[in-house]
Amino acid sequence: MTSTTPGPGRPKDPAKRQAILEAAKAQFLSHGYEGSSMEAIAREAGVSKLTVYSHFSDKDTLFLEAVKAKCEEQLPQLFNHRDAQGPIDDQLLNIARAFLALINSPESLAMHRLMFGLAHANPPLVQLFYDAGPGRILGELERFLRQADHRGQLRIAQPRAAAEHFCALLKGGHNFRLLIGLAQAQSAEEAERHVQEVVGLFVRAHRL
Repeated sequence: MTSTTPGPGRPKDPAKRQAILEAAKAQFLSHGYEGSSMEAIAREAGVSKLTVYSHFSDKDTLFLEAVKAKCEEQLPQLFNHRDAQGPIDDQLLNIARAFLALINSPESLAMHRLMFGLAHANPPLVQLFYDAGPGRILGELERFLRQADHRGQLRIAQPRAAAEHFCALLKGGHNFRLLIGLAQAQSAEEAERHVQEVVGLFVRAHRL
């Protein structure tokens, strides 16, 4: 049996690896996990199937790396606000705007739908998605709220619970309706009104 693994020390082209990841993200989001093949990903990336296997040993590994890459793409704007200075209301508004734009984006919605389909078939893949995306957001927000409590900006007795409440309030009912195809994207004015209402409610609940 011929091995598809390159010899020891053989250098790998980072540009080809990136092209494979981009192709994998597009294929998985468009066709789902079962509907995507290493052959199709190789064609879209413009490389051979052997090259795909030289960078990613199997389909599960490629999927895991594609999920990680997609989460890394979507989260930096949200995290850029975690150390912001200024009134706590303004900091929360910035975080809320970034979070709402993220969760309601077409790519995020497609990723969540894909994960729902894998919930029973492949729990480890879903766990990785949660850890890299939603779980990481909650962890960052928990740290932010703990710092706000330490600085005396808010009273947060349970930062993790408060982080989950904040995210749940922002999702509201509209995000669920988007996920199941029963709603259209909010206008900029509707999204801003929602953000303002959620932050106002949250701050009133935790104001010293």
